[in-house]
Amino acid sequence: MGNGSFFRFPLAFFPRRFRVPPTKFPPVDNIRNIAIIAHVDHGKTTLVDQLLRQSGTFRSNQVIEERVMDSMDLEREKGITIRAKNAAFRYEGYHINIVDTPGHADFGGEVERILKMIDGVLLVVDAFDGPQAQTKFVLRKALQVGAKPIVVINKIDRENARPHKVLDMVFELFLELNATDEQLDFPAIYASAKEGFAVREWPGGVTPEVRNAGMKALYDTVLEKVPPPTADSSRHFEMLVANLDYSDYLGRIAIGKITGGSIKNGDKIVCLKKGGHVARGVVTKILSYEGLKQVEIPSAAAGDIVALAGIEEVFIGETLADQEDRAPLPFVDIDPPTIQMQFLVNDSPLAGREGKFLTARHLKDRLVRETRTNVSLQFQETDLAGVFQVSARGEMQIAILVEQMRREGFEVMVSRPEVIFQKGPDGTVLEPIEILYCEVPSEALGDVLQNLASRRAEIVNMEHLAKTVALQAHIPTRGLIGFETDMVNLTRGEGIMSHLFKEYGSMRGDIASRPNGVLVSMENGESTSYALDNLQQRARLFVGPGEEIYAGMIVGENARPDDLDVNPCKAKHLTNIRSQGDGKGIVLDTPLKMSLERALEYIAPDELVEATPSHLRLRKKILDSNKRRRAASKALA
Repeated sequence: MGNGSFFRFPLAFFPRRFRVPPTKFPPVDNIRNIAIIAHVDHGKTTLVDQLLRQSGTFRSNQVIEERVMDSMDLEREKGITIRAKNAAFRYEGYHINIVDTPGHADFGGEVERILKMIDGVLLVVDAFDGPQAQTKFVLRKALQVGAKPIVVINKIDRENARPHKVLDMVFELFLELNATDEQLDFPAIYASAKEGFAVREWPGGVTPEVRNAGMKALYDTVLEKVPPPTADSSRHFEMLVANLDYSDYLGRIAIGKITGGSIKNGDKIVCLKKGGHVARGVVTKILSYEGLKQVEIPSAAAGDIVALAGIEEVFIGETLADQEDRAPLPFVDIDPPTIQMQFLVNDSPLAGREGKFLTARHLKDRLVRETRTNVSLQFQETDLAGVFQVSARGEMQIAILVEQMRREGFEVMVSRPEVIFQKGPDGTVLEPIEILYCEVPSEALGDVLQNLASRRAEIVNMEHLAKTVALQAHIPTRGLIGFETDMVNLTRGEGIMSHLFKEYGSMRGDIASRPNGVLVSMENGESTSYALDNLQQRARLFVGPGEEIYAGMIVGENARPDDLDVNPCKAKHLTNIRSQGDGKGIVLDTPLKMSLERALEYIAPDELVEATPSHLRLRKKILDSNKRRRAASKALA
């Protein structure tokens, strides 16, 4: 299909989001491009909701669900932003583009490239918690690109809010991150995104005047403090691709800020690739943002954040220009992947009962589609049929992908996360080292330190606060696998942790794996209460009665270090003589049902997680017990 053939289809052929009347854009001086940065659950997405509502982006009678920027089901369930999204609103003749950035380090690849499009950042911090480790990660990236910060102290209406102390903590954080004098002179706004107000001066409590102030103070501060885009409309057209979208109707869509010149529908453009290669195309659609919708516009000029369709082979970090002889724009290198896992075609005895997408071709197509829009995720085929090696920034990023695939109807098996090693100049093996930040209750400090010591962590800083202790440690990425679950248990859910990639360093030595063995089924069938009652005397069960079981499936955790083959399908044999109480009164403990992230942390190197739309099962890679024993003997030889 040629580029021009898009225009031969009737208008109804295009999806609704592209069928909006053309919009006229303001001049460059009336454009503001801002990103919103915050730690998980500090109110960032709720603040975006209020900015859109009070600017008149939504009709007065329009029903809007809460946290509109969290459009993925997983984002709503987990309360975190996973995929960076764009929105825009108009205020007093200005066009303000907003980018909602992820707040978890595993999705840092999104953050780094989004910051290339903006000129200012709203740093949202909780009025009690203050800036957290994840805030530090994203803020460092923003300050490095020279963005102008505005600090929003959110949740100011909390009973235990301490805004002035938090403001001091933010200033200390800026000093620690080597902010410039201009960046240190940041404005502070006191806000409650949930209640919908923001003020420049905090009177010490929520008065009627404060409650009725609306978000005007924040709108005005953005217009005053954030500069217009640094772009020259008199130069030739150039745009750095900072994000990608995909449409079944338009193909690949490149998103970025136009840094020079202008562009209109039908213009010829070239994509300047890394390595000097050039791809040519014609602009078939120009899309901008109004509220949460993508709207079609006939042309765009320097300073605009737009999405362009017309070049299929375009990737993040490449430059779009009007001619081949233009110099490509510089791009910030993205931190390398540190975790890898294997995705395998599901070959269990229960495969194909729930999912729609089962084959290696389905898996490969889905991974290709993911890498089109997610630059921090990579995959490659292996020598084994139906096995793909997937690399990412952290286990949570891959777990999110697997969860998305489950919901789309895929059946897939996933191996335990493994770190990516490198070789140093002298041939020594290097492993990724991360900076770990923890805040734990004082009474749990000893248990947490003991756990960190077993994971080869090196404590570099410890600060005793009122009721908690803030820790900073250097820890191998290997040691982080499973640590989050341990810390939740050790601190009874009160601990906070975050981590940043530091460097590749020398190997820290062996790290003890799971201390307990597992119970492995040696029969196919349906689990029975009679068999499980006998097994729960020596193990913690993962399955309940009446569940389908197959040989090689893991049904529980052994109390001892060794794996044990068991029969969870065993039934009580009938006899001619039966007493009244036989077979009655069996009380089974509630089986342990793991989340996907917990299951990935739990399994050993010789085990897999089988993820289907309705079930998560743990299993051995080799299902047959005799073959497993032979493989283990061969490995020891």
